[in-house]
Amino acid sequence: MDMTKNKMLSFSLAGAALLVSGYTTAVTDGELDGDEHPAVVLLIMEVNGAPAWRCSGTLISPQFVLTAGHCTGNPGEVSGIRIFTESDVQNGDNNYPFGGGNNTVEAQSWATHPDYPNASFVVNDVGMVKLSSAVNLDPAQYGQLPTLNSLDLLKPGRKSSSFTAVGYGLQRITPDPTGNAPYSGLKIRMQAKPWLLQINTAFTGNFSLLLSNNAATGGTCFGDSGGPNFIGNSRVIAGVTSFGLNGACGGTGGVFRVDRQNVLDFINDFMANN
Repeated sequence: MDMTKNKMLSFSLAGAALLVSGYTTAVTDGELDGDEHPAVVLLIMEVNGAPAWRCSGTLISPQFVLTAGHCTGNPGEVSGIRIFTESDVQNGDNNYPFGGGNNTVEAQSWATHPDYPNASFVVNDVGMVKLSSAVNLDPAQYGQLPTLNSLDLLKPGRKSSSFTAVGYGLQRITPDPTGNAPYSGLKIRMQAKPWLLQINTAFTGNFSLLLSNNAATGGTCFGDSGGPNFIGNSRVIAGVTSFGLNGACGGTGGVFRVDRQNVLDFINDFMANN
């Protein structure tokens, strides 16, 4: 499943799949998620009332969705948001990408971290969405926030720190000689099992993680942006899929951490005031 967004400016649209260009992204080298993570949903963002791009996100309660800041956008940029709850949106009963279908819920409000920058989107890359109506799941199925600074205890290594990345992004990159559709992938929820490569390094800073993205572990790609990276097999969200380092969605995947005080404050304040 390929759900990352690229870190460099030239890759700034890697995580959020552009609908207008036909771009799409999913978990690469992963497997179908089915009903394993029903809290993970597909988001459509509208600009000027028209569907513009899509991302992934996680229900952390019946009405609140956690996603990436580059998905919810800068203030005034996004005119509407809706979610799609089916694991197979591609073949679902949902009127995708428009509203009014079954298995869709419109957003009531949304926000991006106030310090989310335009120039370096991997910093404070977190967004929140409040839905107009609840999506009721078993309480144990909702995504859970990590405790403060808890990820600092993780150590890089295949066996010591594994994750479950979930999203609706591209499954693979398939170059098109015409240049019109360089990415291919179905809008189906998938999962991968990457492991930790870097944390608290000069490259990641104290706000992101670098995870594996290869044929052995799978990884994320366009359209997976904002989707969760659960710690191990738990429902605890280490961070949201944020960036990648190349247009092929290979090698590594970048995750924005949500265990920092300013991020947890933003999430909790949004939920308390909306």
